[in-house]
Amino acid sequence: MSNLLKILFLCTGNSCRSQMAEGFARHLKGNLIIPFSAGIEAKGLDSCAVEVMKEIGIDISGQQSKTIKDLGNVKFDYVITLCDSAQKNCPFFPAKYGIIHRGFDDPIRLASNETSKQNILEHYRRIRDEIRMYVQTLPASLT
Repeated sequence: MSNLLKILFLCTGNSCRSQMAEGFARHLKGNLIIPFSAGIEAKGLDSCAVEVMKEIGIDISGQQSKTIKDLGNVKFDYVITLCDSAQKNCPFFPAKYGIIHRGFDDPIRLASNETSKQNILEHYRRIRDEIRMYVQTLPASLT
């Protein structure tokens, strides 16, 4: 039996923030956490999220956008919602220790009016770095 915590990172579309959190948790906390990510719906993996994670040496290109239903009957220790919409629309999840909300801005929305790729990626980089700082506090910050 594993002593690793099973943590689900939940977002609306499982395309960006939850994917980055899963990648960081696997890369930085793989000795403590078994990370999962899902969305209320699956919108596909965001190419800008993949690009900014690759810039820092973390490849999330093999991850897939999935819904909660795609996870089957996994028993999570914690569910962490990463956007306000997921927090409001989160279905009941029997998490052993609880559901925690830690919202992050949506880089897709922030970048929607940008015209240059560089400006678009700056929004993604900021959110990526904020998610990294949060994941670095896990699992200690959960209690």
